[in-house]
Amino acid sequence: MASSSAARSGGVTGRIQSAASNLASENHSLVLDIRKSWSLMKNIAVDLERENKSDMVKELENAVVDLLSTYEDHTNFLTAIQSVGNKYRPGTEPTDFKKLFKEEVTNAKAQSSSAPQNHTFVRQFKEAVWNVHHSGEPMPGEEQEDIVMTSTQCNLVNVTCPLSGKPVIELVDPVRSMQCKHIFEKKVIMQYIRSKNGNAKCPAAACPKKLAEANVLCDPLLRIEIEELRAASKQTSMTELVEDFTMDEANG
Repeated sequence: MASSSAARSGGVTGRIQSAASNLASENHSLVLDIRKSWSLMKNIAVDLERENKSDMVKELENAVVDLLSTYEDHTNFLTAIQSVGNKYRPGTEPTDFKKLFKEEVTNAKAQSSSAPQNHTFVRQFKEAVWNVHHSGEPMPGEEQEDIVMTSTQCNLVNVTCPLSGKPVIELVDPVRSMQCKHIFEKKVIMQYIRSKNGNAKCPAAACPKKLAEANVLCDPLLRIEIEELRAASKQTSMTELVEDFTMDEANG
């Protein structure tokens, strides 16, 4: 009887996780559309800056901030859906999914909250515009040694898995910690967490965060950001190849 009850419990948990994953996947298209819109707005702003139409550039910057609010609301919503699916376990009392979902939305917002001007969307937009007339110069308010070239930098905290050593663009099943944002190969990190008997510290160097299976997942943006990193890596390799070829021709 106990084994039959456990089997039913496991079946319910699996269905909830599957439903949450499917719902999140179905809504990924909106995230992609928002990122495409942001990229288009950035490119238009660069063209306007070349024509010295500063007022129109500022209007676009304000629109990017507005778009950012929608983007974060949606990604927090998707992250909460997946977290509910991962954390759900049947109990003796009926689960209050509405309450659980609200708690996860609050947690997601707490993890992602930052001033809009510090968000990657806004910084990359402003840097792209700044570089039209000031390429290589620090942006106003930034010291030379503190410049962060986010326009050519990925949004990922780490670009190799701390455990397997594989580049994140080669991970078969990537997951990310909701606490510290470090990225891992799922099979490897889950084995690591289970081996620590509830006391798993993030294996990334100098990271003090604790890890739990329920909070290490493939969030809505992870595969998108990995794909962007993969595309950027290809572009960088192509640029370096062209530069090498040009130098060889000049020296020849």
